[in-house]
Amino acid sequence: MKSILLHINNDDGMEARMQAALDLARAHDAHITCLQAVSYEVFAPGDFYGSAMAAALPKIREAAEKHREEMETDLANEDVSWEWMFLHGMAETRLLEQSPLYDLLVVGCHDVGRTKGVSHMVGELVLKAPCPVLVVPDELKRFDTAAPVLVAWNGSSESCVALRNALPLLKAASKVFLASVAEEKDRERFDFPPVKGAQYLSRYGIEAEMVEIPAGEGKVADVLAAAAQSRECGLMVMGAYGHSRLSEMLLGGVTRRAINDPDLPIFLAH
Repeated sequence: MKSILLHINNDDGMEARMQAALDLARAHDAHITCLQAVSYEVFAPGDFYGSAMAAALPKIREAAEKHREEMETDLANEDVSWEWMFLHGMAETRLLEQSPLYDLLVVGCHDVGRTKGVSHMVGELVLKAPCPVLVVPDELKRFDTAAPVLVAWNGSSESCVALRNALPLLKAASKVFLASVAEEKDRERFDFPPVKGAQYLSRYGIEAEMVEIPAGEGKVADVLAAAAQSRECGLMVMGAYGHSRLSEMLLGGVTRRAINDPDLPIFLAH
């Protein structure tokens, strides 16, 4: 993991995801590209002549430039390799365009301008970006790369993709838990049993403890989060959107629930 693409925006989660990116860069001797995307497409109801947009543009530019200056001043004091990329347009579009040559995308858990709810941007990035996405909670103070990691395993191809992409992080972890949450009726649907995932990791010198957690009455995402917390994990690895996107949007889902105000960073791959 040598190239990290970090979403820059002046929001409540900026400090947390910057810290996560810095901690990862130090641990893996990686380079951070700070991508600041600013959209000037300001729409106001009834503003047919664009007067409101014209008045807002100078303020948007000024705020973006001020934030860049502040961030660059702070980064100049850090012991990591970094660069700044400023682009016009929607953040998710620009991040997707740049993502093919990066090993990891680091983003917050909320859309720009929001402080709660599932992020539409995260969903789009996870589905379309060719690299994994790290979703960072707003309250994160430090990303401990040596902390235990819980891998959510349901036997799907998405689980396998996430496991493979997370190898650099799993190698650094002090402990790896391969956790399955399934009732008896679910087990027949596993494409790959947990032992296959553990065998794969063993070839890279990673010893994983297989954990089978009863589903009980709770949601799978909540059960996994509780399991990670009880094991003092600093990261959860998940395969994203195992079902159709329409099903995820209408009926909820493990991924959707997991990224809604998570308590720990979530590493997602599709």
